[in-house]
Amino acid sequence: MPRARIPAKHLQTAPFTDALPGEIVFRAAQMPADAAYPHHRHHWGEFVYAFSGVMEVQLATEHYLIPPPYGLWLPPDVDHTGMNRQEASFCSVYVVPERADRMPAQVCALTVSPLLHGLLEHLRQTPPVLAHGAPHDRLLQVVLDQLEAAPVTGSYLPASDDPLLAPVLRALEAAPGDSRSVAEWAAFVHTTERTLMRRCQSQLGMTLAEWRQRLRTVKAMARLKAGEKVEHIAQDLGYASTSAFIAMFRRLTGETPDGYRKGR
Repeated sequence: MPRARIPAKHLQTAPFTDALPGEIVFRAAQMPADAAYPHHRHHWGEFVYAFSGVMEVQLATEHYLIPPPYGLWLPPDVDHTGMNRQEASFCSVYVVPERADRMPAQVCALTVSPLLHGLLEHLRQTPPVLAHGAPHDRLLQVVLDQLEAAPVTGSYLPASDDPLLAPVLRALEAAPGDSRSVAEWAAFVHTTERTLMRRCQSQLGMTLAEWRQRLRTVKAMARLKAGEKVEHIAQDLGYASTSAFIAMFRRLTGETPDGYRKGR
């Protein structure tokens, strides 16, 4: 996928350039809408997790969206760009290479358990004056233990520059409520239903219906945090009923839309 355009409204600066102040470092930040960390790389690994909002990370050929309850692991020495389109509250856990040897060797999404979320939330709420010393270091080690054990999920919402599939994904991104069938999308790009299904599995690792549901979940998260009514979101995203939307959201996130709004 071509490198995404970086929103230029709020350019951020990477917090560490030459070295980390510790072997495992936690950092939390609040990002305004249309913010970005320009293209950079560092010698240490980084785990990115959004408490609210959706963070995006652009690599040379891949684009990752990171909605809760997922986080993204970036191994050491990976070129990347970070961005967010809506306001987001997120954290990063930085790990020196010698302590990251049990983490995945490739960029991937990790499922954040309730325990890991609680640990990260606790660190976010810890006053800076207490964010040091042996107790703090032990807590960071538990976070790393949890990251090492977290299930790998690849990319939550993978992208593709496939000439048949990319136009379909772009159209859905622009109108996530579009409920056309696979056969109708195949006709849209002048191919067969079977060919389009094969491209979805090979390029995305999932069906088009599953990808569309994940896209709708990501879109719904931002609107829920903005305070929109569940009924309006369900209707705009193409669901026949509010209950159908709630069931889908709960299946993919583990909580109801209202629960997500209150808890995140």
